[in-house]
This record gives sequence, C-alpha cells and structure tokens, in this order.
Amino acid sequence: MITKETSRRLDPEKVVDTALTIADDEGPAAVSFRKLAAQHDVTPMALYRHFRDKDDLLAALGDRLLADVVLPEPTDEPWDVQLQALLGAFVTALRAHPRLADLTLSRILVAEPGLALAERALRLLIEGGFSTDDAAEVGRQSICSLIALVTTDPIVREVNDPEAREASLRRKRASLGALSPERYPLITSAASALVCPSSRDRYYDLGLELVVAGIRGVARS
Repeated sequence: MITKETSRRLDPEKVVDTALTIADDEGPAAVSFRKLAAQHDVTPMALYRHFRDKDDLLAALGDRLLADVVLPEPTDEPWDVQLQALLGAFVTALRAHPRLADLTLSRILVAEPGLALAERALRLLIEGGFSTDDAAEVGRQSICSLIALVTTDPIVREVNDPEAREASLRRKRASLGALSPERYPLITSAASALVCPSSRDRYYDLGLELVVAGIRGVARS
C-alpha cells in the first residue's frame, strides 16, 4: 500500500532550509526531528533516511553556511589584501546566520567549500612568508577569532524583539553610567560604545582589520 508519506519524496535540502530557519530564529537547540517532521508532514523516521541524527543535521547546516562563502577571485594585489578579502567573504556568510557560525568550525576541513577556503588561505599565508605549519596555525586561529567575532556580536546576543532589545541595552548603559566617574572615568564616558557598537558594519570591519593586522605583525616578526 502506498501511503501519503511514501508517495512523497522528502528533499533533504528543503529539510536543511527549514532547520536553518528554526535555528536562526531560536538557536540550534530548538531544532528537532519531531519539529521538522511536523513542518514537512512526515514522521520523524522519514528524516533518519537522510540524517543519522541531530549532529548529522547540524553538520549539514554548517556545510550550508560554508557553501554561502563567495570566494573572491585571485588578483595581483598583495597577499594580505587578498587575505582580508577572503576572510571578509567568510565573515559575510556567517553574519547572515550568527547563531550558527560556530557550526562551521568542525566542517571547514571536511566540506568541499571549507576545503577550498582553507587552501586559498594557506596559499596566501605562505606567500606572506609563513611556513606551511605556521600558516596552518595562523589560519586556524584566525578562523576561530572571526567565528567568535560573529557569535559575540552584541546585537545578536540580545533578545530578538526590537523594543525588548533596546530596553536591555538601555539598562546596561545605565548600569555602566552609574559607576563612579572618579574611579572609572573612561568606562563611564564610553558606556554606550562598550555596551553596543554604534555601527554593526564598523564592528565587523574593525574585527576583520584587527585579525589581518595581527597576521601582518606576526609575519614581520
């Protein structure tokens, strides 16, 4: 007998789409086979034909983020300029899904898009004067730093509701502003900027610049 479920082909890419939406809104912990099955009008067992378990599904989400990285074409510009463009493309892809950014870390050396990113980064670092092993160390730590930049975005870490988010930020600013200006003159004067950057673009640009400047400094030393 052909049932409604067996007559329908469950597209794993569409399941990943749904899981991505749930994780963006509520975080990866909110993703469950039961919830996904309900949204696709199948039983949870149908999902196990495509994903071994939730970890396998989360790995697919990490792969999806890496697939969204648009690698810039190689140019004749200096190695560090090209590296900044390459790492910037990585950050741009993660910014669209900040709650999932850390899912990419374990997939970079597994998924094809991650391997392509790693190969380009290593080539540029070696061009900058690093040995292969040092390039690997610098590349790994740089990627970790940029993932942390995204996951610790002060806006992302706040609640989603705009009014509740602004109320939370006001409370944090007021708390710092209430400190003794005699004891903490710089903290009290910079309370607003310490709580939340004035521009998210500037937040990411500065974070990327710091990483690349650090790499340049290590290369010179």
